[in-house]
Amino acid sequence: MSNEMALKYGCNPNQKPSRIFMKDGSELPITVLNGKPGYINLLDAFNGWQLVKELKEATGLPAATSFKHVSPAGAAVGKPLSETEAKIYFVDDLGELSPIACAYARARGADRMSSYGDFTALSDTCDAITATMLAREVSDGIIAPDYTPEALEILKTKRKGTYNVIKIDASYKPAPIETKDVYGVTFEQGRNEFEINHALLDNIVTDNKDIPEDKKIDLLISLITLKYTQSNSVCYVKDGQAIGIGAGQQSRIHCTRLAGNKADNWWLRQSPQVLGLQFVDDIRRPDRDNAIDVYISDEYEDVLAEGTWQNIFKVKPAVFTREEKKAWLAKNDNVALGSDAFFPFGDNIERAHKSGVKYIAEPGGSIRDDHVIMTCNKYGIAMAFTGMRLFHH
Repeated sequence: MSNEMALKYGCNPNQKPSRIFMKDGSELPITVLNGKPGYINLLDAFNGWQLVKELKEATGLPAATSFKHVSPAGAAVGKPLSETEAKIYFVDDLGELSPIACAYARARGADRMSSYGDFTALSDTCDAITATMLAREVSDGIIAPDYTPEALEILKTKRKGTYNVIKIDASYKPAPIETKDVYGVTFEQGRNEFEINHALLDNIVTDNKDIPEDKKIDLLISLITLKYTQSNSVCYVKDGQAIGIGAGQQSRIHCTRLAGNKADNWWLRQSPQVLGLQFVDDIRRPDRDNAIDVYISDEYEDVLAEGTWQNIFKVKPAVFTREEKKAWLAKNDNVALGSDAFFPFGDNIERAHKSGVKYIAEPGGSIRDDHVIMTCNKYGIAMAFTGMRLFHH
């Protein structure tokens, strides 16, 4: 380790010189085991590491996240995968998965389009099966507290030996005050060390007061994910994994719609129509993911056109009609939803309900809280006011 690391350039190639360093002269908390990470890689790595570290502390389960442009595309804990989940995450050929491998498969698989070229963070040691998954994906790098020798050898072969592999000191504690410079002016604030735990969900303000333990864990996952997502942000979670994350939207309803559409796509990928797609043998993984994304969208003709579908599918699929999609989406339920700030209008709840949301955690504090609560009551949704905003920039 050293207290400084030179980088190729900053956010963009014209932004030179670029480095990371420890202002107090102490050693950096990371060791680069392979590759040469860049500025954005390290922003993703440090944000991702904090997220999975807190997920592990809050749930007791191994955790993983897939980061892109300083927001998570997916985050999950290491619950076992169902047969359908293993299939839609394209890991059904790998046999039994370790808990950390399950977490990574869920984090990477939730929104594969957004995770293309991601940076991965793991709460636990990266094992060989997780490294095998990573080796098959388009990814920029990984940060973890350790690696098995087998995993490290696998990862070192990725991207012609240039794949970024970072080991972080799990015992590292940052200073309580953080600073950054914008336009030559230094900003200073206390680090957001707020602990997200079960007590945050005690103030249930709706008629329905019942939030089962596993749904509380889902709500905690949503809130911890939001703590490291560029705001405005909303996160849909089901069975231990984020299934739709909306980041950086100026309007909260647009954020709720964006994340809800991602959650809908995650559910549509489990439909018989999608599971039955027969792809040509030599299709690239990104091309397959894009074809699925287009097939379940309103632009499905782009992959079903004559002369096009033959390059993607062995057999031309039937159109997945709007009525069929609506019927399938109606089967998704028991989804949890977190918001990093209050919902200003009930329209957010209306949109969330369409994606199967039954449990919500948000700070509260809007002058229209009564309307938001009323909308929840209309659908039997249980909502907790946390009293804590989770903006992140």
